[in-house]
Amino acid sequence: MSIKNITKLKRMEKNLKVVRFLLASRTKQFTARFICTYFLTLYCHFGNASAAELPQTIEMVRPSIVAIGTILHTRAPPANFLGTGFVVGDGNHIITNAHVVPRDLQTEKKESLAVFVDRGASANARSATIVKIDLEHDLALLKISGQPLPALVIGDSNTVKEGEAVAFTGFPIGMVLGLYPVTHQAIISAITPIVIPALTSKRLDIKTIKRLRAPYSVFQLDGTAYPGNSGSPLFDPKTGKVLGVINMVFVKATKENVLTDPSGISYAIPSKYIHAIMKQ
Repeated sequence: MSIKNITKLKRMEKNLKVVRFLLASRTKQFTARFICTYFLTLYCHFGNASAAELPQTIEMVRPSIVAIGTILHTRAPPANFLGTGFVVGDGNHIITNAHVVPRDLQTEKKESLAVFVDRGASANARSATIVKIDLEHDLALLKISGQPLPALVIGDSNTVKEGEAVAFTGFPIGMVLGLYPVTHQAIISAITPIVIPALTSKRLDIKTIKRLRAPYSVFQLDGTAYPGNSGSPLFDPKTGKVLGVINMVFVKATKENVLTDPSGISYAIPSKYIHAIMKQ
């Protein structure tokens, strides 16, 4: 073979290597683009699926949301709103915050504890009695009369992780706009102790000292809740399972007692304490 032909062969081999490299690069680029597109599609799909699931979950949860208050027929108006609650168990039991339940009913004037069911113009009051009170975790279990209502499923709060999406439904401003349940979205911003040691003894009070003796963790949320939301269920937006109970007084009084202007941070008592009060 002549030197000229050998040179041509070498040049052809070099060109083939370049072509193979370009083909490999294009294949890699195509593969990378395919993978990115695939996972972006999955992300969009599941993101939209989560957003699409919440309206259906709200429809399922809303019939179980009730208002807690009192009835006194000689008062104007007769109904007094105190907080939110939700149906559990056999459909005739209600969970709410202990601080929502009144301790000083005017029984001599026939004032009675009541649970308001349905919504808007269809709302009606049912008499209620206290079954159990858990002051340590600020929970109350009530029983109502009448036909059973749809009950919510209590989930496992031990599985909750920071960053998870949650929602809660209740009556943030009471009866001002009528009994129409309002839903807020949030994430679990932190799982934090209900009380932290004060920097100085001057900031300690009796309640704080008691809770320091038996601390437990609560959910800190980035969603805005209001005093009327006390007792609202904190639930999984996909399944509607209750993961906690919104608390706007009991927890704040401990965690933010050093603040002259309390923050807008919201808290919830984990659902494991609901399981406990229902088993007692």
